[in-house]
Amino acid sequence: MTDEPQFSPRHFRSSEIPGLMVVQRTRLDDSRGFLSRLYAADGFRAAGLGKPLVQINHTLTRRIGTVRGMHFQRPPLAESKIVSCIRGEIFDVTVDLRRGSPTFLHWHGEVLSAGNLRSVLVPEGCAHGFQALSEDCELIYFHTAPYDPSSEGAVNALDPLLAITWPLEIAERSDRDAAHPMLTADFEGIRL
Repeated sequence: MTDEPQFSPRHFRSSEIPGLMVVQRTRLDDSRGFLSRLYAADGFRAAGLGKPLVQINHTLTRRIGTVRGMHFQRPPLAESKIVSCIRGEIFDVTVDLRRGSPTFLHWHGEVLSAGNLRSVLVPEGCAHGFQALSEDCELIYFHTAPYDPSSEGAVNALDPLLAITWPLEIAERSDRDAAHPMLTADFEGIRL
């Protein structure tokens, strides 16, 4: 492999939610296998990721139709995250919870898979979750803040105010995720 895949502006696509970027990774193949870069500081900084990465998580979701989320962290440990599916396929959802945002309470869905080489850059103040579209989905998350239980927040993935259109019947949610609160009409959003 003589050329390494780089991140340039052409690899980042804006979404309707300000700051939410869809990242199209590239892959170099040869007789040994392949190389696909998940992160490069300069490319992501140019796309708007202003903080260093401090934590990397790896998850496995076994059952098709499972929904995880919708999670976020409150300031001062609000986080941006880069989400990549490295095995299987998911329907990835970001919800804008930022007070005063022009897309407040809007959501964006994106199919991420090991095959399509897409990732998402989720900005601070947005909740994140996904539904497994295949068995045994593995995700890698890069975070700009460490996990902190006292900063943790969540909204219910079935909240009628959000009206997320999950592509499959929901097969499973954790008891914890199912107990996340529904938003009320007086929810003003997260102040960053």
